[in-house]
Amino acid sequence: MTKAVIFDYGVGNLLSLKCALEKAGVNVSIGTSWQDLSEADAMILPGVGSFTPAVKKLECVREVIHAKVAEGVPLLGICLGLQLFFEESAEGSGVGLGFFKGKVIRLQGDLKIPHVGWNTISFANSCELFDGIADSAYVYFVHSFYSVPTDEGVVCTKTTYGTTFASAVADKNVFGLQFHPEKSGDIGLQILRNFAIMVTR
Repeated sequence: MTKAVIFDYGVGNLLSLKCALEKAGVNVSIGTSWQDLSEADAMILPGVGSFTPAVKKLECVREVIHAKVAEGVPLLGICLGLQLFFEESAEGSGVGLGFFKGKVIRLQGDLKIPHVGWNTISFANSCELFDGIADSAYVYFVHSFYSVPTDEGVVCTKTTYGTTFASAVADKNVFGLQFHPEKSGDIGLQILRNFAIMVTR
């Protein structure tokens, strides 16, 4: 049976994500070591925490994550997990995983930060993660930073909150969501089901 692993780099919200993935049909466990990830058929980087401590925790598994992605293993990053796919972040020091060129910057403007609550996603480029999802669907956000990809071609969806930002990115088998699918009701569950299809095929 295929197995997905949520990598625990010392952040919260792991159990709700695990439950949502299981509901979507993913056989998933929580891992803490490179050995756990080396046996995974899919990897998930969860979405609560701060960039610099997370980067430090990822140092011990950076090589295995890159090796698994090169093999074609699906990788899903949620919120902070997406931001870790980029090269750098204004939130703190450290070098991200570098799957996407670009940087992560802080939300600006007069609106309340962090951006917390429901907001819409608008499609920018096609992505199988969003099969069966309508344009302008509502999903749930909790974040103060967002990614600015160098290549607009990797942007799957955009969202407007003070500014318009990339709310989902993808390239080959690497997928990042700025929002939390595990908190996004039926829409989030459908997205996770689509990820499950990728994991099991």
